[in-house]
Amino acid sequence: QVQLVESGGGLVQAGGSLRLSCAASGFLFDYYSIGWFRQAPGREREGVSCISNVNGRTFYVDSVKGRFTISKDNANNTVYLQMNSLKPEDTAVYYCAAAGNFVGTMSAIKDPQGHAMEYWGKGTLITVSS
Repeated sequence: QVQLVESGGGLVQAGGSLRLSCAASGFLFDYYSIGWFRQAPGREREGVSCISNVNGRTFYVDSVKGRFTISKDNANNTVYLQMNSLKPEDTAVYYCAAAGNFVGTMSAIKDPQGHAMEYWGKGTLITVSS
């Protein structure tokens, strides 16, 4: 059974940090690129960041560049999203998702409504207070 399980969410003050984890099972993790997405109340889902399964290449949307860092632990089938200097506008449910190629994953990050990912987690809530 394919599973992507996010953890690490919670309440944090503006300027604080959190690290999200995405634990994968039930599929060949080494063959999939992983992306992080988020959805704030009343807003469409947006892409945040992704990492390639092939060469570790990463991509970030402009709003998180320099503040968030994505990383991958192949030994433990886990992807992390280190989030620093958090802002109230980062408040959202954060999801991880997997797709079989990095180009497709990056396309989904740039245009979540126009490109599909294969597997999704159920999300973890981040609330950043001002």
